[in-house]
Amino acid sequence: MFKPLRKLARSLRAPTVQEREMAYLNESNDAIELEYRMRQIDRGMFRKAI
Repeated sequence: MFKPLRKLARSLRAPTVQEREMAYLNESNDAIELEYRMRQIDRGMFRKAI
């Protein structure tokens, strides 16, 4: 009974920071761009400034 509701809730939720970071890294075309993107993430590109 609750399984369809869980699927719906899971599909409507916003992606987590880790999911957004991984999607960003997966878009890189080569090793150099991957390293650049990793440095950007390490600098806090996806983190909120407090």
